[in-house]
Amino acid sequence: MNSTNETKMDMKQVKQNSMPNIRWTLVAYDLIVYALVAVILLVLYGGMDKLSTVGIIQQVCLSVLCIFTARLVGKIYGQVWRYGGIQCFIRLLFTDSIAFVAYLCMELLLPVQKITFARLLSLVSLNLLGALALRMMYRYAYKCGNQETARGKILSILLHVFSGIEAGSEKEVQKIKVAIIGAGRVGVSLAEELLNNSEAAYVPRCFIDINKEKVGRDIHGIPVWSETEATFKKLGEFEVQEIIFAIPSMDAAKKKTLYEYYKSAGYKLKVYDYPTMYAAGGKRHLREFDIEELLFRKPLVVSDERTNAYYKDKVVLITGGGGSIGSELCRQLAKMNPKKIIILDIYENGAYDVQQELKIAYGNKLDLQIEICSITHREALERVFEKYHPQIIINAAAHKHVPLMEHNCVEAIYNNVFGTQNLVELCEEYGAERFMMVSTDKAVNPTNVMGATKRMCEMIVQSASIHGKVKYSATRFGNVLGSAGSVIPLFKRQIANGGPVTVTDKRIIRYFMTIPEASQLVLQSGAIANNGELFVLDMGQPVKIMDLAENMIRLSGVQGIEIIETGLRPGEKLYEELLVKTEELDKTDNSMIFVERDTALGEEEISRRLVQLRDACDIGDDDKAREALRKAVPTFRKPEEVNREADLKEKAEEKENYKLKKSGYKIAVL
Repeated sequence: MNSTNETKMDMKQVKQNSMPNIRWTLVAYDLIVYALVAVILLVLYGGMDKLSTVGIIQQVCLSVLCIFTARLVGKIYGQVWRYGGIQCFIRLLFTDSIAFVAYLCMELLLPVQKITFARLLSLVSLNLLGALALRMMYRYAYKCGNQETARGKILSILLHVFSGIEAGSEKEVQKIKVAIIGAGRVGVSLAEELLNNSEAAYVPRCFIDINKEKVGRDIHGIPVWSETEATFKKLGEFEVQEIIFAIPSMDAAKKKTLYEYYKSAGYKLKVYDYPTMYAAGGKRHLREFDIEELLFRKPLVVSDERTNAYYKDKVVLITGGGGSIGSELCRQLAKMNPKKIIILDIYENGAYDVQQELKIAYGNKLDLQIEICSITHREALERVFEKYHPQIIINAAAHKHVPLMEHNCVEAIYNNVFGTQNLVELCEEYGAERFMMVSTDKAVNPTNVMGATKRMCEMIVQSASIHGKVKYSATRFGNVLGSAGSVIPLFKRQIANGGPVTVTDKRIIRYFMTIPEASQLVLQSGAIANNGELFVLDMGQPVKIMDLAENMIRLSGVQGIEIIETGLRPGEKLYEELLVKTEELDKTDNSMIFVERDTALGEEEISRRLVQLRDACDIGDDDKAREALRKAVPTFRKPEEVNREADLKEKAEEKENYKLKKSGYKIAVL
């Protein structure tokens, strides 16, 4: 008995839950709209088919029955119109179209006083127009009602009177008021997202744009101001608390100017865009400015159909595929429709992260394989080559940290030099098409173990190009923004911890490039290589690390951060060699890629040097391994010598500049 009662109660609850939550107030307003339309078209309008009182009643009953039954069945009155998008209006249009067809059929079949087709269509259409207008006015009042402007107050009052909703109290309490820089597609889509999401923490108060066609107009009830109109006073009147940048294509210099202008006034600044370290399949979102963006370095556009075509349908093996450069190479390659990508890395967590990211973005469209092993493990590498027979091998696996490699010279040589040698030999053994090596600017006249090992790798690759069957190339570039072990993540952590920020020497100069730029140029250089080229990337203008630290502190907005010099680390240069000396390099079709003029060593000479290195490393003594590396790489010099020469050169230049200034001053006096 109890179970029966419980079953009945459950069925009753289900029925109640399944019933639509009908807004009867809206039904009443729609009936008022219909009544006005019916009076105009059925009562006041005469025409040739003037209706009698009975005919009017018949037509009203038929049309009301069809229209409102269709709307109830179509759940028009169960929708929340204040948040509804275009789909809500399409549903209303669809249901009223069905109502029109039903009304027409009943008009033809039932014994009622007839009206013309045009009059019948006009009745349904004009009623639909009134219903649409009613809902649009409601949404407009809901979105634009506020207590700050005269128009907003009027709309707020009307909204309260006719719907009982308090626009201000329901929408904007505890919400952050924002101004959006950019009234283009990206900025407007952000505004729509904020307006349509009742849970959003932000509410847009204005757009700031330079387009004269947009300035002075409204978009979704939000005013568009010019930069001169958007004064701090006016922003204060509209209670703007934060500024959002929503112009991805904005010039770097312009962005920097606006950033500093609004930052100086105390506004919090955000950006609506992809993250700086863009992940495959990622979407634009509202976020803080990344430090890399705050450098306002103009991003380089690197796109080439020839490169895409080269990697299409190829089996590509990327060593070090879980690292900063390797993972970005995987992301770029995934866009080019390769036949298979094999990520090889000794660090399983990095490889796993890239695998999951690419799986989410591409699903089963991308054939992605992960192999965990070291490039120094010849037998494990051979199994990978035997299993996949890769056509293109990109060697991004290396020990790269300069100070650490100074104290682990044997390991640096084993991993960087002999790991590369293993790959070169297996490429020849398994008939690969191309081998591409990722090198570094530190290989140019190296002063540290890491740079010297990479120079040795370049020599191995160039030597293989003159006696092997595989096409070989190597690509040099400088520091990459945001890579593991780079200076920028270190500065970020130090600033976040309240300082101090440490620089080894205030005179240090480095070249920087973003990871996506470097990776794309590596792929492009590999695609255009004939055989044996040593490619050099144009890294642009050098950056003083001291200036970089000062800018990062200033742009972060944190006060009281101290900068401390700690002294040069083992193997560190004051100035990186200028990679692109155009008089010493050959040009390519890409203005950012050059070819170093270098003579490859013979097979016997390379083998002799490798034997010397192997013998020294097998002893396990870092000092002896370092000396063997100096013999193998003749350009390997001590950092003290290079830095001393750089100091003397800098002092000579300063002395010359002083003489010129002094001379100019005397001439001015005369």
